[in-house]
Amino acid sequence: MDKYKRYMGVIAFVAAVALLIFICVSVISPKIQNLNDTKLSVEDLQQNLEAKRNAKINIQKKLKKLKQSVMSSQKKIYAPMEDKLGNDTLFFTLYSDVIEMVHNNTIKIKSIDYQYNPEGDIFVAQGSEYFVCDVNMEIVSNYTNLGKLIQDIYQYPYYIRINNIEVLPYPKDKKILLSKISLRLYSRTSPEAEAIAEDREQSSNQIEGADVPLPQ
Repeated sequence: MDKYKRYMGVIAFVAAVALLIFICVSVISPKIQNLNDTKLSVEDLQQNLEAKRNAKINIQKKLKKLKQSVMSSQKKIYAPMEDKLGNDTLFFTLYSDVIEMVHNNTIKIKSIDYQYNPEGDIFVAQGSEYFVCDVNMEIVSNYTNLGKLIQDIYQYPYYIRINNIEVLPYPKDKKILLSKISLRLYSRTSPEAEAIAEDREQSSNQIEGADVPLPQ
């Protein structure tokens, strides 16, 4: 009996160590697994973020290229068919065409507002000869439809300036774009026939500074 008592302390110590190791493994192993899972999750998020950043950069480059093609175009400025029309009437034709272009490209308008004769515009400085209006829209689209809208603006027969475009992917679906686009619409205040005659007179007389370049 005394012989066994000598080993009881050793057995108890070994059992205690074994129990301690078991407890440590039971407690620490899940934490290590969670740490590894978290690390993998962070790596996935970083890869997704990098992919989204690259996609955003590509979108911005394409939109910038389209915008530059629009901005560099030289087109005639819209002139009304009748004389003595109010600002709302001068604005209505171009505004309606813009809204139609947006709808034709299956783009949703979240909000829209406009401002008459913005300060600092070279045509506004000409006085009452021109009417200018900024149209600011928040729209929802995909990249393809937004690109088609910009292309439609480029192909529009009258000059429309793109002031600014801001594009952000929708957080829950990166294929959807939340965009802010600011357009500047230009119109003569005199009828088309008078505007053509005026252009011819200015061209024949070659008055210095008579030709006003389209603002870029």
